[in-house]
Amino acid sequence: MQRIVPNVWCQGNADEVGSFYAAVLPDTSVELVMSYPSEDLPDFQRDLAGQPLVVDVTVSGYRIRLINAGSEFRPTPALSFIVNMDPLMFSGGMDEARARIATMWEAFTDGGEVRMPLSEYPHSKLYGWVEDKFGVNWQLMLAAPDTEQRPALIPQFLFTGAAAQAQQAIDLYTGLVPDSSLGMTVPKPGEDGSILFAEFTLAGQWFSAMDAGMGHDYSFTPGLSLELNCANQDEIDRMWGALSAVPEAEQCGWLVDRFGVSWQIVPGNMGELLQHPGAFQRMLNMKKIIVDEL
Repeated sequence: MQRIVPNVWCQGNADEVGSFYAAVLPDTSVELVMSYPSEDLPDFQRDLAGQPLVVDVTVSGYRIRLINAGSEFRPTPALSFIVNMDPLMFSGGMDEARARIATMWEAFTDGGEVRMPLSEYPHSKLYGWVEDKFGVNWQLMLAAPDTEQRPALIPQFLFTGAAAQAQQAIDLYTGLVPDSSLGMTVPKPGEDGSILFAEFTLAGQWFSAMDAGMGHDYSFTPGLSLELNCANQDEIDRMWGALSAVPEAEQCGWLVDRFGVSWQIVPGNMGELLQHPGAFQRMLNMKKIIVDEL
């Protein structure tokens, strides 16, 4: 089971977003998981009655969840997805991997914004960073065949503002989530404690992180959050107590940690629990999820 699921906040267009990713990303499928109730919704959600609520996009076995909501939030470059195109994955080898990157790049740049042009860089023979037309950021990378094989999709944290936040966040997350570890870490030259690039795992899943420092006008938002599935109420309580740092952000299982990252701390069977009569409405009145009250 994938315990940590990135959630993309969609502005009433989750169906469109899911279909787009299914057409653009390799080995990708899309599934409607849950719809809004048709009645008894609060005023701000009434236009969504009966519409899709949760749409799952699965890329090479890795799940991204699209949340259909309003226009309140949008993703930023602070959380992006590295897409590793490993030539060993394809019968056509290097040529096919390059061609797939070029196809994705063309689709993502149509109506999107290029952050780093598709080109050769010291860390990859072919790499580019683009924000697509829905605001989601993608780092397309040709993997070197002689390096350790990595998953096709890796979420990356980009910490802006104060220096050395990446290491602090990695230490907090890996110390909190079971089955976690620190991998390769490249410190920034001449900047004590700041990280140029680091890899780590949480619940056995790969992540990466960087310190961007000052000079950026974006930070983390609920536009791209991390859903953490918990085994029971005790684990929900423990994760909530360790992570929640912004009381006014607590709502429906959502919290914001001290680095600004949005998390959803939910029971692993949340979908099943929300099928109980009135459970969706009861959840709207909760801050931390109380399983026995759903």
